[in-house]
Amino acid sequence: MTLHPLLKFGLVALLGASLNVAHAEPARVHLYNWSDFLAPQTPKEFEADTGITLIWDAFDNAEVMQSKLMAGRSGYDVAMVPDDLLPSLVRAGVVQELDRERLGNWSHLAPEILAKQQGNDPGNRYGVPYMWGTTGIGYDQVKVRQLLGLSAPVNSWDLIFKEENIAKLSKCGVAMLDAPVEIVPIALSYLGLPPNSKNPEDYRRAEALLLKVRPYIRYFDSSKFTTDLANGDICAVVGWGGSVYNAKVTADHANNGIKLAYSIPKEGAPVWFENMVLLKDAPHPQHGYDFINYMLRPQVIAKSSDYLGYPNGNKDATAFINPQLRNNPAVYPSKDVLATLYPLETLPLKLERLRTRLWSKVKSGT
Repeated sequence: MTLHPLLKFGLVALLGASLNVAHAEPARVHLYNWSDFLAPQTPKEFEADTGITLIWDAFDNAEVMQSKLMAGRSGYDVAMVPDDLLPSLVRAGVVQELDRERLGNWSHLAPEILAKQQGNDPGNRYGVPYMWGTTGIGYDQVKVRQLLGLSAPVNSWDLIFKEENIAKLSKCGVAMLDAPVEIVPIALSYLGLPPNSKNPEDYRRAEALLLKVRPYIRYFDSSKFTTDLANGDICAVVGWGGSVYNAKVTADHANNGIKLAYSIPKEGAPVWFENMVLLKDAPHPQHGYDFINYMLRPQVIAKSSDYLGYPNGNKDATAFINPQLRNNPAVYPSKDVLATLYPLETLPLKLERLRTRLWSKVKSGT
């Protein structure tokens, strides 16, 4: 069948129009990130600088994030991944090895941070450090000293794990992260055991320690404690340094008389890293590289540190960070303190299940 010339012309014009529409589709990059884990101005500034629109979906739970990425075809280009979950995603073929040639700003990263991450990412082949932090003790200086005296062991896990101390602190409220991947290693380390132990018997000892102090813990939660600490509803928490810092800033601005502090206990504490990764099935991989490289600019990442209250992995960003934050040794610890910190590791599946059961038992108090 021969088409009429006018009809032929119409089809060609329609096809051309369709191709132009497809070609004119705006550049975009899809990010899967923790909620509120980026400076508010960054998406617009990134688009103004690169012409690429940032589309951001949020998660509030690392396990949810992991399950979604493991399922594949998520539609995301870049995801934020805790370092202890990175090995399982690499083994599953979810993330792709980075092409350093496409990350011109990689040189801004701090060697000591990259070194700390190599336990979970040998050679730093898959993860790009974003924020990092510690899990320690946040406390109300006045209330703790009222209950335990001027010699209260605020720089030691004794504050939490010695029953005579936490029993007294329970009068003004003690909270703990709902995070077995962090709390259980802390208990193991306190007992003089490897924080990432592969010995099941060690976990029984950690369970006994946690059950001993369980009656004195008001709640387990990873978000509520920041507000409660700032308002004086609790007086001590095993929590993240950046969250305690934000609680302190809130209390100071409110001028409510609450004086908060954060300590990294002398026995050591977990250090964790959030990494930007490029997904293997990223629909816009070049734009993914563009976003990651943009976030490696010192002045860009500094804005997110100021907003979140966490240090970042960029050695050249420190000069641009709010002095109140960068000069706070609880947030930016010294090299000596940094040496006492231990990274968290993915456990073999059998031990992961053991830890999950342990945590359920501790939370229920049975």
